[in-house]
Amino acid sequence: MLDKYLGAQRWRRIHRALRHSRVTILCLVLTVVVLRGTIGAGKFGTPEQDFNEIRDHFYSRKRAEPHRVLEEVQTTHSGSTDDSANDNNNYNTFDINKILVDEGDDEKPVPSKKYSLGPKISNWDEQRSIWLRDNPNFSNFIRPNKPRVLLVTGSSPKPCENPVGDHYLLKSIKNKIDYCRLHGIEIFYNMALLDAEMAGFWAKLPLIRKLLLSHPEVEFLWWMDSDAMFTDMAFEVPWERYKDYNFVMHGWSEMVYDQKNWIGLNTGSFLLRNCQWSLDILDAWAPMGPKGKIRDEAGKILTRELKDRPVFEADDQSAMVYILATQREKWGDKVYLENAYYLHGYWGILVDRYEEMIENHHPGLGDHRWPLVTHFVGCKPCGKFGDYPVERCLKQMDRAFNFGDNQILQIYGFTHKSLASKRVKRVRNESSNPLASSIIQIR
Repeated sequence: MLDKYLGAQRWRRIHRALRHSRVTILCLVLTVVVLRGTIGAGKFGTPEQDFNEIRDHFYSRKRAEPHRVLEEVQTTHSGSTDDSANDNNNYNTFDINKILVDEGDDEKPVPSKKYSLGPKISNWDEQRSIWLRDNPNFSNFIRPNKPRVLLVTGSSPKPCENPVGDHYLLKSIKNKIDYCRLHGIEIFYNMALLDAEMAGFWAKLPLIRKLLLSHPEVEFLWWMDSDAMFTDMAFEVPWERYKDYNFVMHGWSEMVYDQKNWIGLNTGSFLLRNCQWSLDILDAWAPMGPKGKIRDEAGKILTRELKDRPVFEADDQSAMVYILATQREKWGDKVYLENAYYLHGYWGILVDRYEEMIENHHPGLGDHRWPLVTHFVGCKPCGKFGDYPVERCLKQMDRAFNFGDNQILQIYGFTHKSLASKRVKRVRNESSNPLASSIIQIR
């Protein structure tokens, strides 16, 4: 009907154009379908989504490489963080020197100034007597012939210079605590250097003086080196023997007064009464101690004057031998050189005989048959180097500790499997009525 109005020729042109348009639209639809199937937003994508997806597709190659690099950086960073956290939590890899900051000496010593432990005290006996009278609850004697005793020991404020030294310090203080608990002795463990000038051998002197003045209730102070152990837990010090003496050391009169031998006595374990006389001898003892030139020059004098002494700086033991040998009239009457039992027992002549002692003797003797103290002189378990083979020192220190520890464990029905073993075994059956079976020993 339209061809009547438009004409046959014109109608044919319009019909041809419509046919071509249908083909064009069909091709466009097919193109969109193909694109959406490949990179489209999905079955329910919107035109906006399609546009965004197409745009992202064309930029995907540009984005891929930076994205991969970012992932690698993130992964590496995460791994580094984990490793860092593990290192921060690891004691084996931590550098202990980060927290061991040494501030150095607060005050420089004045070379021309004579060293002193503190202000001169001349009436300590009077001051102490008044204090004891005003404080009757703090008697200097626990019972007749049983003085109040303070055992003092200590170690450096820094860790030991070898990996196992602190473990042996722990064994040593455990050993001392056991003995003191059994014998009603108080204990003070020091880790502070009270006077930087008196380091090394001499650090004990300022500490001892301070403790005597701070504890007037204490009658005797018992100094004991950290490398000494109690090996007779049952031995009771014969306090009555020392009622007229103020200073008790292991030693021999002939070696000190006649021979002037530098090992005629030992200052690794000694008893000092809390009195004016003791403050005076501390004042006489200290001047050779300040480190540096004074100590070095004093060492030369001691080497020259004392028998068989090697050349090294002044030490407290040699200084005491020198004082007693040259000033016997002043000090000798109040000094007791004990050798009836081992207030100090040199480890080299004792440790290989422990099994023989167990076989033939018993605790409570305190002498060569069962030594009160075994002192590991020269082993230096907290230092880098000792004077004896490390293996022998450590093995024998273990044996000495176990020898003393067995006397404690046996109270509770146990003992070490051997003197070389840290493991224990039961030596007594348990009882359902322990308090009535007389197996508990209380000193």
